[in-house]
Amino acid sequence: MGKGQIGLIGLAVMGENLVLNMESKGFTVAVYNRTIAKVDKFLEGRGKGKNIIGCRSIAELCASLRSPRIVMMMVKAGSAVDELIEELLPHLAPGDILIDGGNSHFPDTARRTARVEQDGKLYIGTGVSGGEEGALLGPSIMPGGSPAAWPHVKPIFQAIAAKTGDGQPCCDWVGENGAGHFVKMVHNGIEYGDMQLICETYHLLRAALGLSNADMHAVFAEWNRGELESYLIEITRDILAYKNEEGEEVIDLILDAAGQKGTGKWTVIAALDAGQPLTLISEAVFARCLSAMKEERVAASAVLPKPRARFAGRKASFVDDLRRALYASKIASYAQGYQLMRAAAKDYGWNLNYGGIALMWRGGCIIRSVFLDKIKAAFDRAPDLPNLLLDPFFKEAVTNAQTSWRRVASTAVALGIPAPAMTSALAYYDSYRHERLPANLLQAQRDYFGAHTYERVDKPRGQFFHTNWTGRGGETAASTYTV
Repeated sequence: MGKGQIGLIGLAVMGENLVLNMESKGFTVAVYNRTIAKVDKFLEGRGKGKNIIGCRSIAELCASLRSPRIVMMMVKAGSAVDELIEELLPHLAPGDILIDGGNSHFPDTARRTARVEQDGKLYIGTGVSGGEEGALLGPSIMPGGSPAAWPHVKPIFQAIAAKTGDGQPCCDWVGENGAGHFVKMVHNGIEYGDMQLICETYHLLRAALGLSNADMHAVFAEWNRGELESYLIEITRDILAYKNEEGEEVIDLILDAAGQKGTGKWTVIAALDAGQPLTLISEAVFARCLSAMKEERVAASAVLPKPRARFAGRKASFVDDLRRALYASKIASYAQGYQLMRAAAKDYGWNLNYGGIALMWRGGCIIRSVFLDKIKAAFDRAPDLPNLLLDPFFKEAVTNAQTSWRRVASTAVALGIPAPAMTSALAYYDSYRHERLPANLLQAQRDYFGAHTYERVDKPRGQFFHTNWTGRGGETAASTYTV
């Protein structure tokens, strides 16, 4: 069999499927798991008869690899990654490559890249999206870290990655240190937003229009043949039609309390740190938090009154309004996500290829959709595009959807059906397109109580003024700074 071209540590669902994917593309893979029994079980089961080298120790794994050694870690994010790095480094030579394929927080990846490079080795932190099926058949892969590592890893990653319709791999180099994991984090944040928007749409179809699961299955099936075509719309269609062996519709048996693993929260925190208005994804995270308060909500529902209004329009027209509102909200969400990536690129010195990122997300990942082709085209037209809403295609799309978007928002409010992501997307759009916002009053308030100063419309930007509003405050102003 010879020596392996890559080693992988961590034979959980994602790791096991990535190994099978690599082997199916002609690579010999060495594998190790801390629980050795998992190695044996894998080699006797799904890995039997394949070009896979089973190893019983880290030393054996490293010895079984050709130079430069490439070792991919698929372990739980956090301290386990740091501990494994320290175990591996003594067994590696200068120029060898460590890869973290888990959902690590990007500042940790930046720190680990520096640590490993200091030891003479190379490091990659890569986002891998697509779940179990993607790992086996072709995920979206977003690598960043030590640039010198990329030429060695590129043939493997681009071979196992998903492909677009014209055969391009959904994987390319993202940037230095934590860039790969940052882009994966934003991907996950956008995923939170997409899922919440779909859930709000489902809620309105169900609670406002009274549609059955079969009716909604037909709606989502129809939508999946148009501009909303995507993996998440597709699985929503399938979920709404799924029945168990007893003939029960499973969607109605599931408790309405959402879980989360933290990447959405990280995205929101990163946006706050960068001063970026990531409002829709923030609302999606908070919606999960609120859903988890199940017992409190049940108690509140018994004492807090709801509107008496009922939907009185044409159901078919409102279904079409929902389609347009969902599409417009999705555009606003991606506009916010791309603004965050642009701000991070500036802060961290990354040269992000925004069209290339859309291409990486076009296949294999959870947010894959035909919509991403339009984003790629937008950045091909204008690589320095400050906001997707300003691209001619997306501007026209939002313009065409605007009346429907407002009807949906007002209907949701009137009926008391929560649509936090969809309405926050509309508020973001309205704020972004407003030449003048009421922040002048806010600045006056800040200056009144804290002498925080303000700029003036009749003076150049960067000049700050203070008013002694009460006549008792004096002329001393606070220094200006932005948190």
